Formats: sequence, structure tokens, C-alpha cells
Amino acid sequence: MDREGGVEDSYFDYCPWDFVRRASSAQRAAQAAHQETLAEAGASLGPGCFVSSAAAVFADVLCLGADSYIAGYAYVTGEVRAGRDCSVNPYATVRGRVTLGDGVRIGAHASLLGFNHGFAPDRPVHRQPLTSKGVVIGDDVWIGSHVVVLDGVTIGDHCVVGAGAVVTRDLAPWTIAAGNPARPLRDRRGHGGAGAVTRDAGLGDAVAGFAERARAQTADVLARCWNDDTGRYSDRPGVSPTVRAHCDAVEIADLLLGSPPGRMAAAEHAEQLRVLQDPVSGLVPELAPGGGPGTLPAPAHDGWIEDGAAEYHVLSVGCALELLGSRFAHPVHVVDRMTAGQLVARLEALPWRTQAWSAGAWVDCWATGAYRNRASRGEACGEPGALEALFGWLGTRVDPWTGMWGAASPADGRLQLVNGYYRLTRGSFAQFGLPVPYAERVVDTVLAHARDPRWFAAGRQNACNVLDVAHPLWLAGRQSRHREDEVRGWAEEQLVRALGLWRDGAGFGFGPAGEGGSGPGREPGLQGTEMWLAIIWLLADLVGVSDRLGYRPRGVHRPEPARSPMFTTPHHGLS
Repeated sequence: MDREGGVEDSYFDYCPWDFVRRASSAQRAAQAAHQETLAEAGASLGPGCFVSSAAAVFADVLCLGADSYIAGYAYVTGEVRAGRDCSVNPYATVRGRVTLGDGVRIGAHASLLGFNHGFAPDRPVHRQPLTSKGVVIGDDVWIGSHVVVLDGVTIGDHCVVGAGAVVTRDLAPWTIAAGNPARPLRDRRGHGGAGAVTRDAGLGDAVAGFAERARAQTADVLARCWNDDTGRYSDRPGVSPTVRAHCDAVEIADLLLGSPPGRMAAAEHAEQLRVLQDPVSGLVPELAPGGGPGTLPAPAHDGWIEDGAAEYHVLSVGCALELLGSRFAHPVHVVDRMTAGQLVARLEALPWRTQAWSAGAWVDCWATGAYRNRASRGEACGEPGALEALFGWLGTRVDPWTGMWGAASPADGRLQLVNGYYRLTRGSFAQFGLPVPYAERVVDTVLAHARDPRWFAAGRQNACNVLDVAHPLWLAGRQSRHREDEVRGWAEEQLVRALGLWRDGAGFGFGPAGEGGSGPGREPGLQGTEMWLAIIWLLADLVGVSDRLGYRPRGVHRPEPARSPMFTTPHHGLS
């Protein structure tokens, strides 16, 4: 007992969860002083934390969320970041670059090793360089006693890892795993269908079960996003209606039901979208606050109108109308009126080296506008040579080392480069059915990007980042079998994860927002649902089980080229 009648100091080394409830004032003062010393060394500790003075904490970076603790005789070094309510129990080792979500329990004597030694034969092991890919643990994860998690592993949300396991590969969300090496045993939720998939189970059965489950809930997914007051769709409950939300609803219903959303007939859906198009520019602005047609900014010197939402609507509204058996009421005039010279000047001015995604998105919009104009008129149209100028410029500016346009950066790695590549090729090469340049270099670049834990660790993916890897791998795979086993392995891993993200009655969330994130976040909505449905098809096709889904994307993310008379007029044709 301590001098105030409480428990011995050493009690909290082994039972730190009792500190808040049972510590004496003297013990609280000692803990505050200890945390102040850690803070002076750069540590960041949330309220309610406890760090035993008997723990060996020599971290370069230590960030603990509220109500987390490190017990006695734990060994903590490197860069360790933890969310709320995390525990590092006695004699556990957490070293290297390790990131924990919220509610992570690390059992006694467990080891999370976010670094590794080289062991090449040319020098002794103690002289080998260190490498670090990092360990990432999702939310609500229980790591049992004596578990070892090796560098480069990500463990998804809600997993349980049995005592003594050695985890050498990623674990999908909700997995219960054990053994050396650790193998998935079953789904923690205890039901079949999409969530119960493991690598030892048949992926074909898993995707079929998922599709059946999603199809049965499609009406509920769409109904929760319908706004009775405005008579329009919102991405998710509680947010304003948008043009894209209506288009996403049309695509989801087409994918899973083979029909328009049930709120109105196809012709009514189409008319509600057609009336939004500005007849002068041919663009579709975002909805005004009252739900009617919005306004557009003034055009630039070359006639183009800078409006990100309106640019994307060339894709989304055009595809939705096509699925509804309709088309734009007017040509996309801002595309039609741009000369070859103006197009080349704008391509040269795009921010390829700093914002490759924005540059690629612009190409996607312009090329899709050109496709829409030609498809609606059944003949070549627009300024002579503009489309040929686009493909000529792209063909002569592509980097032969990466197969892409733009450059990687220290801040984002290859994120902008690869994501911009997807947008660019979606609207140009893929849509027009043309081969991409340097397909094997594309596969190399994309696979290197797919290993970046900042974007692809369990719990960090969003729909945009996964789609922007899956589609380029699928597209380049039509031309080359380069590294196909690695492509298939990546697709299988991502497919297992994706199938576990479905939320009953609500669909898919887009994915994490916050540091490094973008988009509407984790809450299920129409954008996330539409995108993940397309992603799952692409991943399933890379694995070879897409036929079990019973659907194939026909909208913005369709795999096939557009079917229209693109190059039938000799004067404007590409040979």
C-alpha cells in the first residue's frame, strides 16, 4: 500500500487501466511529472493517458490519443502514433513506424515491429541497413499475447489476432486470425456473405454473395438519400442535393436492378437532368440552393469555363442520361468551339508537375465532351483537328519511364501522378478504344504506388485511390501480361477488403477523410456506393471472378470503350 492507503506504485505497471479509478493524489502527481518529462522530449499525450515509469519509452515520435496507456516494462521506440483508448500491455514491444487506430489492445509480450534488417550475404547482419515500411493497425483490434506483427503489415478494423500468431500478411477488416504464419479463420461478425470471406474461401462465392446482398438492399440504399422536400437526391442524409447524387443513384440502380431508381420513370429522371444544362456553354452547373439550375462563372479567354463540378457533370450527367435512354439537350459548346491551337495551349498550361490529377481531370472532361458531341450528332464535329491534336500532344509528352504524364513528389509520392493518369486515360484512350503508351511501365508505376501505406494501408483507403490503381492495371492488362501475378495478388487483397466495407441498408462510404484524405468521408453515401461497386467489378475481373457479380459497369466507370462513330470521317479521322 502507498502512504495514502492506496495501492503500490508497481500495481499500475501491470494494471494501468485502474490508474484513473484508484491512484492516489501523490501517484497522480508523479504521473503528471513523468508525462511532462515525455512532453519535453516531444511526446504528445491526450487526456486520461498513463505511461508507466517502468516502461522503456525512447520514441522519436510518440502520440497517444485520449485514455490510452503504456504499461510497465513495455519497450517503445521509433515513430509510434495511437488513437483513443489504446493499450500497450506489460512487456509488449512497439518499435519502428507503427500506427494504431482507436480502441487497439496489444497483449502482453506481443511485438509490433515496424522496421527490418537487411540480410544480404556481403556483410554481417549487424552492419546491414535498416528498412521501414511500417505497421498499421485499424480501429477496434485485439492483438493477443505473444503475437508478432512484422514490418509492412496492415491489420484492418475489428480484427482479432490469436495468441502466439506471427502476422506476415495484411488482414482484412473483421478477420479472426491465428497461427504461424497467421491465417484467417473466420469473420468476427459470424455471418456468411461478403463479410465472411477469407483467402482460403472461394472468392467467386464471396462476390456472388455480396452482389445478392447488395441487390436486395438497393431500394433502401437509394431511399435513405432521397430528399422529399426538394424532390432530388443527396449523397447521404443531412446534406444538400447535388447533380452528382442523382447521377450516382441512376448508376447504382442500373448496376444492381437493371432499371431506373423507383422514384420516377426513366423519362422523368432524364428530364430532371436535361433541364439543368446551360444552353450557351453546354455545361451543367451545380444545383442552386433551392434545387434549381445553378450558375456558371465567366469564361476564360479561350472560352473555357473553370468549374470543377460542371466539368465532372460532363461525365456523370452524360452517362446517366445514356443509361436512361436519353442524351444532352445541347452540345458541350465549350469543347466544340475550342480550336486545336487553343487546346494545345491549354494542355501546355495545365499543372502537370504539381497537380497531375487536376490536369488529368481536365483532359477527361474535354475528351468526354468531344465524345458526347460526336455521339449525339452521329458524325465528326467541332473544330477541325482538335481531337487529333489531343492525342498527338499526349503521345509526344508521355514519360517513357513511367508511362504517365506528370511527376511524383516527396509530399504525395505517386498519388497525383497515378490518380491523374486514371482520369486522363479514362476519358481519352479508354473511352476511344485506343492502346495506352508504355503499358508495362504503367504497371510498374502503379504497383509501386500501390505499396505506399499512406494511401493503401488497411483503414486508409478511399474509393478514389483504389479505383485509380485498379482501372489502370485493368486497362494496361488488356495489352500486356507484365507482372500479372503481382497484379492479381494486389487485386485479391483489395477485393477481400472492399467486400467487407458494405454497410447494410446504407451501402459504401467513400473512405477516410482527414489527413491525406479527400471526398465525403466514411459515412455511406451514393458516391461511395457507386464507386465501390465499380471498383469491386474491376478487382473481381483482375482476379477472374467478375462473372459471379451479375453486373458490369455501364456508366462513368465502364470498362469498355464508348460505342459511337468516333473516327468515321476521313478528314477528321485517326489512322
